[in-house]
Amino acid sequence: MDLFNLTIKKAHNLLVGKKVSSAEITRHFLDVIKKKDGDIRAFLAITEKLAMKQAKKVDDKIAKKENIGLLEGVPCAVKDNILIKNEKCTAGSKILENYVASYDATVIKKLKNNGVVALGKTNLDEFAMGSSTENSAFGPTKNPCDLTRVPGGSSGGSAAAVAADECIFALGSDTGGSVRQPAAFCGAVGLKPTYGSVSRYGLIAMASSLDVIGPITKTVEDAEIIFNAIKGKDKLDSTTIESNLSIFPPEADQPLAGNFQFSKNLKIGVPKEYFIEGMDRGVEECVRKVVDKLGKNKNIEIKEVSLPHTQYALAVYYILMPAEVSANLARYDGIRYGKSASAKNKSLLDFYLDTRGKYLGFEARRRIMLGSYVLSEGHFDDYYQKAGNVSGLIKEDFRNVFREVDLIVAPTTPNTAFKIGEKAKDPMQMYLSDIFTVASNIAGIPAMSVPCGFAGKMPVGLQVIGPWSGEDKIFALGKIIELLV
Repeated sequence: MDLFNLTIKKAHNLLVGKKVSSAEITRHFLDVIKKKDGDIRAFLAITEKLAMKQAKKVDDKIAKKENIGLLEGVPCAVKDNILIKNEKCTAGSKILENYVASYDATVIKKLKNNGVVALGKTNLDEFAMGSSTENSAFGPTKNPCDLTRVPGGSSGGSAAAVAADECIFALGSDTGGSVRQPAAFCGAVGLKPTYGSVSRYGLIAMASSLDVIGPITKTVEDAEIIFNAIKGKDKLDSTTIESNLSIFPPEADQPLAGNFQFSKNLKIGVPKEYFIEGMDRGVEECVRKVVDKLGKNKNIEIKEVSLPHTQYALAVYYILMPAEVSANLARYDGIRYGKSASAKNKSLLDFYLDTRGKYLGFEARRRIMLGSYVLSEGHFDDYYQKAGNVSGLIKEDFRNVFREVDLIVAPTTPNTAFKIGEKAKDPMQMYLSDIFTVASNIAGIPAMSVPCGFAGKMPVGLQVIGPWSGEDKIFALGKIIELLV
């Protein structure tokens, strides 16, 4: 039986129809990983024992003629900064190389309760810091569409695993585009939910006010299914919200998108600031082609809009994010967490310096130093305070635009996947990979990358950005876009 290109519903129908067992589906994907992942290196660890145990539970239920849920027996991959109890969680760093999680992240608890099968942990840029998965302490992941190119980052392993059909879906984390950008590079669907809609409990923190866990899938429908499974308020994460509420309450004339139906007069905004000089012509052509097709629908109105402070989003992000990184990574000192350098005949300061210098990668150290600088006396007001003020203007831009339109569409990235090593020594060029994605994290709003074609044989992603708690709108338009491509 052909078990390739399975979606969640296809897998469910096979299981319910007893055409295949959960153990057989799980074994199929484990075999695919063994066959293909030596070249791609999407996975850091395979949790075969756990996967087969979870699959057996589903098969036992089916044998007893019990009903199974939509996600039961569906194999997935998990980014290696999300904790699975009794499994290693390295965050792509040598300092956590031997760390074994003592509890499940809330999203993992929810997936386990839904009967999902966890195949393994996927590669990432160290502590989710990067746009190419080249910063992993355990080597880079390669793009399944072209093994000479990066898969994007930091959730590059998760995106590559989905694109290579090594799992049905994967979880990633998105701090400045780390789900959407690799999804675009690999030709997958990637959702960054509204900040607070999905619990961060059990996610190794990078920048706590920006981090969001989201799914990478083969279809928009699958992204919707996974989002509905993992969303919701969590008493273990005080920043979480009820799924139908917004952490940025709209004004009276801006209702929440609780029961949005595309019946007529859908207004889509196209921000002029997202089509910049220097972006790949093929990417722009792909995105504009889909926008033109949407505009031919009599029930859809395309409107040019402006997000004037978007031009400052990348600069704001690279002040706010490193500041939080410097605080969050302080715990990895060889005493509280992580590997330890030898303490023989050393002062405490020397011990810290040796441990962090030896086991933290260059990009992690760069961001720690940058964050410490912008928070330091004499620079806090000049940098961190001003960045916080501008972030408020970015949020206000989105509020204003969502008074005029239902959704925003734009490119996910300014270019397709670049060659491995091409930008590794130029951090500014690497950071520019996230130029179209960071604003949504700063504003806390949902956004999703949907494949919209190819440029030079490489996938291109179109980004659908929604209002606060507007995931339902995003899914509805995403499904339309899939039909047009």
